[in-house]
Amino acid sequence: MSNMLKEALASAGVVAAQLADTSRVEALAGALEAGPRHVALTVARGSSDHAASYFAALTMSRLGVPVASLPMSIATLQQAPLRVSGQFALAFSQSGRSPDLVATIKALRDAGALTAAMVNVADSPLAEAAGTELPLLAGPELSVAATKSYIAMLAMSAQLVAFWQRDAAFLDAVRALPDALHRAGSLDWSTAVDELRDVKQMIVIGRGAGLAIAQEAALKLKETSGIQAEAFSSAEVRHGPMELIGHDYPLLVFAPRGPEQAGLVELASDMRKRGARVLLAAPEGVEGATLPLVESADAALDPIAAILSFYVMAAGLAAARGRNPDEPRYLNKVTETH
Repeated sequence: MSNMLKEALASAGVVAAQLADTSRVEALAGALEAGPRHVALTVARGSSDHAASYFAALTMSRLGVPVASLPMSIATLQQAPLRVSGQFALAFSQSGRSPDLVATIKALRDAGALTAAMVNVADSPLAEAAGTELPLLAGPELSVAATKSYIAMLAMSAQLVAFWQRDAAFLDAVRALPDALHRAGSLDWSTAVDELRDVKQMIVIGRGAGLAIAQEAALKLKETSGIQAEAFSSAEVRHGPMELIGHDYPLLVFAPRGPEQAGLVELASDMRKRGARVLLAAPEGVEGATLPLVESADAALDPIAAILSFYVMAAGLAAARGRNPDEPRYLNKVTETH
């Protein structure tokens, strides 16, 4: 069994460990409530940036606070005078060591923002620069392909939003996440391994909070299987990328519950009529579904379970393609950009 698969399947335990002590995230939520937050900024790269996208979707839909991903070169290379006093900036990182993340969060804090960092490695330079640390508690991650640390970021994002919003029902749903993850890790996605074993390029589609996992899935398909996979929202794909989709073109469509689901299912149906090879990931009972998804205690959390089901498949797909998902070519576990 690859480290990628073992670590992905450990995600339920990681989230349970987070939920055993929520004092830090509760304290940060209290600080966020103490003043008006007109905007929030996220600082991240790679899988961590996809986790930030999920945080943004939850924050905007549930709290109405606009969230933007800050290009770090604005702070590090251009040294722009950032007008962020009193606003919230949140960094996401597995290692907390990339110099551009550290410099950016320091610049934001110096400019008066309330800053925090979700980090998996304790006492990292990023956590020190942010001043407030939300430990992910994922433990050592040996596979270059991040899995449990990404899910830990999604779960921590949901906790933060639940406490910030003071939504007891949503918080109860978050507390039930470990059970949903246990179920998600046992779903059968072998159909996707068979369909994608020989493909060279494909598109992964999501929308809303599900776009974050489509982005993550596309990255993992590149990293672990060498597939040129690109992620789009179902709305964006109709504006131009749809031109690429013809007979036998492979698509993976994530359609968990929520207001976006109907449009995603409709797109999958339309692309099937073109002759595309469509893998539709959706809960039981959704017409045309070919890959199962777990329903968690709240629809907003379904993408967290969905990405675990994908990770299990992705580890198997990499092996089927003769690749080692733990050691992608040309990649390192810690990428230090400037």
